[in-house]
Amino acid sequence: MSVAGLLLAAGAGRRMGGPKALVELDGEALVRRGIRLLDEAGCDPVVVVVGASAEQVRPLCAGAVVVESPEWASGMGASLRAGLAALEADGGVGACVVALVDQPLVTSVVVDRLRAAHADGAPAAVATYDGRPRNPVLLDRATWPGVRAAAVGDEGARSWLRAHPELVVQVDCTDVGAPDDLDTPEDLHALTGGAR
Repeated sequence: MSVAGLLLAAGAGRRMGGPKALVELDGEALVRRGIRLLDEAGCDPVVVVVGASAEQVRPLCAGAVVVESPEWASGMGASLRAGLAALEADGGVGACVVALVDQPLVTSVVVDRLRAAHADGAPAAVATYDGRPRNPVLLDRATWPGVRAAAVGDEGARSWLRAHPELVVQVDCTDVGAPDDLDTPEDLHALTGGAR
């Protein structure tokens, strides 16, 4: 059973001034960066959930399966549900790593550590940084129905993870990545040290 990569990239990026999937960092669109991250970590297939400006984001998703979330505007939960529904149709996928398009400092080593925790039997694994659980998260196929039911509004997997701590392994990734979100142009400016 393979471990898929699920990149959530459907938001409109209102505070950023446009979809974050299209924002460039070091000359590379964040959606391409996210696909590369999951691909380098051996995730197969890589699924990208698109919504806002889907017609602009889709051409940047070469090598990935693109799923459109018709309810993307209602929040991250709709995108997660759409992605998991697409993966459930693939009987060869046993788990997925859920990553967010606006966290470009996550590395493939973070994903590798989550996959190792799953290989050791964890039904769910969450990357932590300085002791705080953040993204990405790995979800075994058996958890998907419960996660989908709990993913409403802007809640992704968080509410399900909090409700089932006995199934969740926290994986320290402080030394191999950072969970910084790019939400505004100022965040991007700070990350690049002023360079665009």
